[in-house]
Formats: sequence, structure tokens, C-alpha cells
Amino acid sequence: MIRGVTVVAAVASFAVVAGLLTITPGLDTALVLRSAVARGRRYAAATALGISTGALVWGAGAAAGVSALITASHLAYLVLRIAGAIYLAQLGIRMIWSSFRRRGAVVAPATPVPDSARLAWLKGLTTNLLNPKIGAFYVAVLPQFLPPHVSHLAMGVLLAVVHDAEGLLWFAALIAAASAFRRVLDRPAVHRWTDRITGTVLVGFAAKLATSPR
Repeated sequence: MIRGVTVVAAVASFAVVAGLLTITPGLDTALVLRSAVARGRRYAAATALGISTGALVWGAGAAAGVSALITASHLAYLVLRIAGAIYLAQLGIRMIWSSFRRRGAVVAPATPVPDSARLAWLKGLTTNLLNPKIGAFYVAVLPQFLPPHVSHLAMGVLLAVVHDAEGLLWFAALIAAASAFRRVLDRPAVHRWTDRITGTVLVGFAAKLATSPR
């Protein structure tokens, strides 16, 4: 816990740490990029919002002590970790499998389907909520940026919002870049390889999550 430091200074320090974490390539970046390439700006934006919602839930939960309880309980952490690994694995395998089934076929441009944005949001949300390492990050980091004589719950939520804002800015930049090169990226071969790469990343994260001791 930071002592003798103002709320503004604590938020600024946390923003640097969270910002570095945000731009580090990982599962969230892979999902948003894949959504932007395969389904377009609207679908990718909904996926990003789902991921951000999940991060905000974890941050608020950590501030309230929920994530601390999950981290402290071996059984709760194990159940959530295995559930997350299974979800990511089946998502990745399905992407890889569908990419090979489409080989040689003409891929029509993505067309909006009913509730596609809602489903994208749910996918981003579920992916984030089933990753206990997000909660572990908040439990480990948040206490270091809580000034004394300030409501820990309010401060924790504020820091989670800061992290969310940085994530949304990063995702917006990724989506804009993907949209700028959409003509190049919107080709059957690119779609197939995007799914294969993203699927492999998801399976790799699933394996890492399943075999991680804590």
C-alpha cells in the first residue's frame, strides 16, 4: 500500500503498470484482431467491450475481496482454471477445424447476423471471466496502489476503470489498423490463417492455464 501519496499520483503510477500490461500481446489482443479481420469493426468493438466488462468485474471483485477469496481457495481457483481452459481449448480447436474445412472454398464477405454484436460481447466477457489470472493480477497489484484514508472499494473500482479505459483505447487502435488494411486482410487465405493462428494461441493459453499450479 502506498503511504503519503495522493490519489492522483497513485492512479498515474497504476496507469503506467496497467498500460504496459495492456499493450503486451496476449489472448485479448488475439481475439479482438481476429474479430476485426473476420467479422468487421462492429463485431470487434463488441468483443472488446465484452473483454473490458470482464476486466471491470474482476477489478471490482478484487476491490471487494471476491478475487482474493478465489485466489486463496485452492478448490475455487482450480474449478475456475479448468473451466477457463476447457472453454479456451474448444474455442481454439473450433477455429482451427473450421479454417481447414473452408480450404478451397469461396468465403463470402461477412454479413451481419441477428444478435451478432451481443454474441461477440458475450464471447469477450466469458473469455475474460473464465481467466482467474486476471483476478490474481488485480489481487496482487491493487493493494500496492491504495493510498491510506481512502475507501479501498472506491479506489479499486477507479483503478479498474483506468485499466479498462486504457484497454479500450488499445483495442480501438487495433480495430482501426485492421479496418485500414481490410482490403488486404479480407481474403479467404487471410481468414483461414487468422483463424489458425488465433486458434493456436487460444489452445496454447488453455494448456498454460490448465497446467499452471497457481
